[in-house]
Amino acid sequence: MGKQKQIPTYGHHAQVSVFGAVNVHNRETVLHRAASATATTFLDFLRMLANRYPEKLIILVLDNARIHHAEMVKDYLSEEGHPFHFIFLPPYSPQLNPIERLWKWLKDAVIANVFHKDQNDMDHAITRFADYISQHYNAWGAQRETEVNFLSWI
Repeated sequence: MGKQKQIPTYGHHAQVSVFGAVNVHNRETVLHRAASATATTFLDFLRMLANRYPEKLIILVLDNARIHHAEMVKDYLSEEGHPFHFIFLPPYSPQLNPIERLWKWLKDAVIANVFHKDQNDMDHAITRFADYISQHYNAWGAQRETEVNFLSWI
C-alpha cells in the first residue's frame, strides 16, 4: 500500500500568475509572470507580445476568463493597428488550447508536491522552468524523457 507524500508548509498559500503563449509553428514559448491575473496584467502581456512580434498578426486561443473580456482589453483591441485576433474556446475545453500541455508540465514539475518557502522561491523555480523550455523549446511537445531530466534539477 502506498504512503501519502508529506510536503512541509508555512501555512500560507504563495501564488504566482503566469501568462503564456506558444507559437504552434516553431513551439517558441513566451511566459510573463505577474503578481496576480488581472485585466491590467493581461494587458501588459498583450503589449509585451505586440512589442516582441511587431508587424505580425498574433492569434491567441483563450478561455473565457473575465480578464480576457474586460473593458480595458476591449478598448485596447479597438485601437487601430492592434495585432491581435482572439479565438475564445467553448467552456470546459482546455484540450483545444496548445498552451495547456505546458501548464500541466509546469504544475507537475514545479508546483505540485513541491515545497516553496515563499513566493520568491516559487518564482525562481518558474524562471528555471522558463529558461529550460526556452533552451529546449520543442522538448515539452516532443520528448517525454526530457521532462524527467528537467525534474531532476528543479
